[in-house]
Amino acid sequence: MPALWAETGGDDAPVLLYLHGGAYLAGSARTHVHLAAALAAATGARACLPDYRLAPEHPFPAAPDDALTAYRALLARGIEATRILLAGDSAGGGLAAALLLAAQDAGLPRPAALALFSPWTDLTGKSPALSANAHSDAMLPPHRMPDVTALILQGAEAAQPLASPALGRFVAPPPSLITVGAGEILLGDAQRLAQALETGGGHVALKVHQGLPHAWPFFRGYLRAADQTIAEAGRFLRRALSTEA
Repeated sequence: MPALWAETGGDDAPVLLYLHGGAYLAGSARTHVHLAAALAAATGARACLPDYRLAPEHPFPAAPDDALTAYRALLARGIEATRILLAGDSAGGGLAAALLLAAQDAGLPRPAALALFSPWTDLTGKSPALSANAHSDAMLPPHRMPDVTALILQGAEAAQPLASPALGRFVAPPPSLITVGAGEILLGDAQRLAQALETGGGHVALKVHQGLPHAWPFFRGYLRAADQTIAEAGRFLRRALSTEA
């Protein structure tokens, strides 16, 4: 599996394992390296962006399988889990949460922290925000979500935790920062994931912002709020690293 690295420090810097968005159908390490690099710089880390397999050619569970492979590869390099951070936007944010569950089920040590931007964490289509925010979300059309999930799952059960990590059972998860727009159709996904992490004993900082589009940190350098959110996430991740140390 190819991966793209973005780094300014040495080999001893923490690793930000960044999983890109794109509804599990599009995107790549190259489309999101600008965001991952900015977050890594704000954190004092180096970023690793795996090019995990995409649907429809590679349906579920290809993406979570690849994410777990990437995490195992970092551990195999001798990078301690306490020096690994998980991050992602949209589908990549949900994939990061699914990776946390997969690592937990595999008996692997947990990463130091998570930073998720507008994560898509519930593929069942039952979130109330899908209809409540249907007219306020300028980027994601809720009426297309069934088509997208059908391409991803291809008959697999949407409610299983690796597909919908908001429905999973977390055990002592690491500190997590979740940002989402108040008008997004994925607002409920972020809220339900935050609740699941807290139920498992984790500390969660859920930040709901007014008037911002889906996964706005992607627009770093163009949108002031994007730069501010990345800086905030960097501070959160740095604090988590210092606590683990």
